[in-house]
Amino acid sequence: MSERQFALCIDNTDYEASLITRKVYEVIPDPRAEEDDLIRVMDESGEDYLYHISHFMLLHLPAEVEKALIEA
Repeated sequence: MSERQFALCIDNTDYEASLITRKVYEVIPDPRAEEDDLIRVMDESGEDYLYHISHFMLLHLPAEVEKALIEA
C-alpha cells in the first residue's frame, strides 16, 4: 500500500488564491506541523505551505485511485 496521503480541500476561506475547494491535494509529511493541527500541501502557488487541517478532509482512497492521482 502507498505511503502517500491525499486531502480534499473543503474550505478555502481566506485562501481563495491558494486553495481550490473540491480539489485533491497531496499531503507532504510534516510531523511537527501535525502536532499543531496543520497540514502541508503543495498549493496553487506551486509552493508547499501549511494550512489548518479544518480546510481539508483526509482521504482514504483505493489503491487504483491513488495510483491514478500519482501518475496524473
